[in-house]
Amino acid sequence: MQVQGTIKQVNETQEYGSNGFKKRELVITTDEQYPQHILIEFVQDKCDLLDNFKVGQNATVSINLRGREWTNPQGEVKYFNSIQGWRIEANQDGQSKVNEVAQQVNEVMPPATEDDDLPF
Repeated sequence: MQVQGTIKQVNETQEYGSNGFKKRELVITTDEQYPQHILIEFVQDKCDLLDNFKVGQNATVSINLRGREWTNPQGEVKYFNSIQGWRIEANQDGQSKVNEVAQQVNEVMPPATEDDDLPF
């Protein structure tokens, strides 16, 4: 799965416990009629992927949905979900995307020329 939008926040890497577990969080705002602010976590060696990204930059993040079950001390079962990122790519600006799509269309259907032997 992928999430696309504008980076709203990039947090610093946090370390948890004595075993060196690392986590870094990113918030991305989707580009849709009702924008959503999605918190995505990057863990362990994936934390470094965020080093070259800044607030305000457009990006596409490849994600996995994770879920886990936990039983609290009172015996109640609780469920937790998380969104884990594993790849992030900078998006091109709008004009570059328009040019890219136009180029793809021209490769599939070259523009007409005056030399075409069409009967109309």
